[in-house]
Amino acid sequence: MSALPFVKMHGLGNDVVIFDARAEPLPLSPDAARRIADRRRGVGCDQVVVVEPPANGRADVFLRFYNADGGEAQACGNGTRCVAALLMGDSGAEHITMETVAGLLAGSRAADGRVTVDMGPAKTEWQEIPLARAGDTLHVDLALGPLSDPVAVNMGNPHAVFFVPDVAAVDIAALGPKLEHDPIFPERANIGIAQVTGPDHLRLRVWERGAGLTQACGSGACAAAVAAVRRGLTGRTVTLDLDGGPIEITWRESDGHVLMTGPVATAFTGSLDLDIGA
Repeated sequence: MSALPFVKMHGLGNDVVIFDARAEPLPLSPDAARRIADRRRGVGCDQVVVVEPPANGRADVFLRFYNADGGEAQACGNGTRCVAALLMGDSGAEHITMETVAGLLAGSRAADGRVTVDMGPAKTEWQEIPLARAGDTLHVDLALGPLSDPVAVNMGNPHAVFFVPDVAAVDIAALGPKLEHDPIFPERANIGIAQVTGPDHLRLRVWERGAGLTQACGSGACAAAVAAVRRGLTGRTVTLDLDGGPIEITWRESDGHVLMTGPVATAFTGSLDLDIGA
């Protein structure tokens, strides 16, 4: 196979490698995705994104996401914002509709140059997360070490958000892998730890399912904001300070949709042979 062009972008340090497969199919095996994501032998990223022709007539493109472990993900918030910025930049459009496994997502340019993506409605029923058994998603029966009583939210993928007094005091790198694979999550879960730092402000770190600890997790930020609103800890518009910087989330009351607004940047472009690192 000839060398394939790619763009490496990031949203607050959550980095993605983007391939444009609208003209020619690009079926990625889990092994190929792992090799691309490898930070020593590949390009290096948290997620690989493949842009495909849309199946839905209302969308401009279809987005396929792969985590660093090679597994396919249903959603990637920062990756979606990166693709939206890239394609709107190419076309000059102010809006774009992207199809994903999790549904249709709308992207737009914010007035200050940031990019907004409508991540769709938050799902909060136990079977929507999904959990392995019926239960209250506002108070999930799950605990490990200093973490307990999380809120479960599905933002295209499953999240468990633990509220703690001090995020810095929690070793999420040690606890995240165990909680990600807890039997209560039949599809595994992203694990967030959040600290309320103001009336509409959270500090957040996320252990991402299939990617590990990342600088920023867009869907995790959405889930944490929704969890905070459900617990009565913040208003519906929340600024979250992630390891990579701040992002703004609004959980709209009118239709339950979650809007995510933040910066994106292009790191570099290049081309590679999919046999890289084989």
